[in-house]
Amino acid sequence: MRLWIRLRLSLMMFLEYAIWGSWAPVLWPYLTTQQPDGLGLSDPQAALIFGLLPLACILAPFTGGQIADRWMPTQLFLGIVHLAGGIMLLVASKTHGFGNMMLVFALYCLFFAPTLALTNSLAFHHLKSEKDFGTIRVWGTIGWIVAGFMLTLWRKFGILPGVGDCLALAGIFGIIMGVFSFLLPHTPPAKEEAVDPLAFREAFVLLKNRNFLVFMTIAFVVTTELQFYYGPTGGYLEKALKINHANIPITMSVAQIAEIIAMALFLPLALRSIGLRKTLAIGVIAWPLRYVVFASAPYGPLEIMRPAVIASLTLHGLGYAFFFVASQIFVDMVAPKDIRASAQSLLTLVTLGIGTWLGVQFTGYIMEVFKPEADVHNWTKVFLVPCALTVLCALAFLILFKDPEKESYTSTTR
Repeated sequence: MRLWIRLRLSLMMFLEYAIWGSWAPVLWPYLTTQQPDGLGLSDPQAALIFGLLPLACILAPFTGGQIADRWMPTQLFLGIVHLAGGIMLLVASKTHGFGNMMLVFALYCLFFAPTLALTNSLAFHHLKSEKDFGTIRVWGTIGWIVAGFMLTLWRKFGILPGVGDCLALAGIFGIIMGVFSFLLPHTPPAKEEAVDPLAFREAFVLLKNRNFLVFMTIAFVVTTELQFYYGPTGGYLEKALKINHANIPITMSVAQIAEIIAMALFLPLALRSIGLRKTLAIGVIAWPLRYVVFASAPYGPLEIMRPAVIASLTLHGLGYAFFFVASQIFVDMVAPKDIRASAQSLLTLVTLGIGTWLGVQFTGYIMEVFKPEADVHNWTKVFLVPCALTVLCALAFLILFKDPEKESYTSTTR
């Protein structure tokens, strides 16, 4: 029975991130490419559409978390919203015009955003130990990669021409996930243990704990600086390191492969051998190390710096597994049982919501200030900004964050 539960949880993560991985890496080019291959929207219009998911994540604690903690079994809620989201994606794949796409995609994001936290809370509910979460969550990264390969094959064989293929594939995954969600382990709301009928309000009370507040603040800042990786890195690899445009996706997949290895093998080992605090610290430190390599590359010999930068992409995988996945473990560890879904949603609000949205805007501003397209050496200035901020995050974390296994959170939340 335990094996059957783990298999279902793993498939849940695979499908959850296959949905997201189908459209996230390629939606912007689809929106801005001229018809008939794309919608021909402007970059500012594409930015507004692309920013809808982070905005929807801000609402997650007030919607999905509240519903799953107080009113409805998590797996039932996941099934309903994924079916609705899958339908919205299929509609979006045939939608044209900025206004229409904005409306349809906004509805999709409202359905999808809560599921990012609820799949985590459901998995934690059925695992014997939080430290086993990495071996379940790793299937999400695998799903993201598989979706990319499937989209490549989809395009090669010309399946369903004339539609937004990335959105159509995501819609199919969404409907499959919706049906499958009804087969997930039963995860009822913890009504009998509830102190407050408004679960999201209790989740925010966690911020009264100094350690939790320090953690959330650092997670927020780190997330804003992570957008310097997701946004400019493709152009940086192409312009500064002369990597062929067609080879950019496979080059950046080095980070995802490292993420799989780190999540499946090293994260469980680290949690058991050095504890959660040191594991999180390694995750925070990984990002400034990567940005140091990125910032140095324009001033070094190309034949040396190109492989150095590609190798440094593994630090993204390590940092993501050791900080963000471990963050989800930390939140589950300290949250009372009856608000775990809302607590995970609060983490989603701070990172995937406010942190991501503001990070994208900040990244765009820094790119505009230093204009790396005008001089390849300006890439150094661009990456020194997140480097400095993540160094400060690492120092703050090491000085201010205490071992959560030795802290008491109950007294500040009840």
